[in-house]
Amino acid sequence: MSNTQVISVFIIMLLRYLLIAGAAFLIFYILYPKRFYVKKIQKQFPKNKDYFREIIYSLFTVIIFAGITFILYSPLIKPHTKIYTKISDHSIFYFVLSVLLALIIHDTYFYWTHRLMHHPTLFKLFHLTHHRSVNPSPWAAYAFNPLEAIVEAGVIFVITFIIPINSIALLIFLLVMIIYNVYGHLGYEIYPHRVVKSKLGKWLNTSTNHNMHHKYFNGNYGLYFRYWDEIMKTTHPDYEDTLNQITAKRNAPITNKR
Repeated sequence: MSNTQVISVFIIMLLRYLLIAGAAFLIFYILYPKRFYVKKIQKQFPKNKDYFREIIYSLFTVIIFAGITFILYSPLIKPHTKIYTKISDHSIFYFVLSVLLALIIHDTYFYWTHRLMHHPTLFKLFHLTHHRSVNPSPWAAYAFNPLEAIVEAGVIFVITFIIPINSIALLIFLLVMIIYNVYGHLGYEIYPHRVVKSKLGKWLNTSTNHNMHHKYFNGNYGLYFRYWDEIMKTTHPDYEDTLNQITAKRNAPITNKR
């Protein structure tokens, strides 16, 4: 991968972050905060300095992610991965399945590395920067300490060395990742009540779940799904009640203005 390609990857990753996080911020924090206020998880809003800090750290994360992509596609690494370019090399069914498998692998990787970074010996070094967003905004999606950003990016090697995955499927996975990451830090719960109470929906991670993790610092370590938290009994004890209270609301009056 040439220097020009690396710069192109950086620009694409930066635009992806700015567009998705920016769109969420524009809708929920600038244009319609009153309309969606009933779904606000923590009723206060972050301060401008919090937004600024989250964006600055996210920019460093994008640089690191672009560098990791350069390493992944370097002649020393790429030939040893299971990345393939022709969709016909595997079935369309597997193409779709590989995206789901990548999400499951990532969720497992995230849960255990996340719990590890909460160990007192590692927390300040790796994870404290992200937890400075006690009341996160969409900009916090990539607000990592550089060391944590390296850990977060490491999943791409795990995925591409474990399962065959098409380059386009990999891009879809990365797109889902940033979208769900922004949703997790949105500060609003947008899942309908009937979804989170359904048999399938109860296993999906929610913005409420991750917001509570930022607020209380412990529990709710998952990313896309909740099965590891349930298996390891790390779900916050107030999660179900908090989620029900937020998702069951309809047009309650606004009691706190921005």
